[in-house]
Amino acid sequence: MVKAAKAEKAQVADIATNKRKREMAQAKSGDTVKVHYTGRLDDGTVFGSPDGQEPMQFVIGENNIIAGLKEAVIGMALGESKTVKIAANRAFGPHLEEAVKVVDRNKCPEDVVLYQKLEMTEGDGRKTVVKVIEISESKVKLDTNHPLAGEDLTLDIELLEIL
Repeated sequence: MVKAAKAEKAQVADIATNKRKREMAQAKSGDTVKVHYTGRLDDGTVFGSPDGQEPMQFVIGENNIIAGLKEAVIGMALGESKTVKIAANRAFGPHLEEAVKVVDRNKCPEDVVLYQKLEMTEGDGRKTVVKVIEISESKVKLDTNHPLAGEDLTLDIELLEIL
């Protein structure tokens, strides 16, 4: 009976220690993390709000998210929230004029309209979403930049899990 009580006490102590370690954990390069974030542009436009969305999961250090978000999460403690300002060059990069293409209008849908988003297939087979920014009788100007290219971002980030 005494042995069982000691074993149970030790197990409770181990659980408490592991909980403290998890609570003190800080995100570092190589960790897989889950975050919620809400983004805002300088004009107040909101994007990426977590309302009803699954948390974003990524590996810190891999090139699958913007550099500014990766850098912001490093050192965050589990459950911590913070707001960071990310310059365009650490987000989706500058708006590149060379990423604006002019194509023959007959290469677009007949009913194409200004500011419409279209899916375009590149020469190498990659699909890209483009925005129609100008239409003439014979030509259509398409912007292939990321929609947030050239924009400074403000992100409210909450670190939900370190996996």
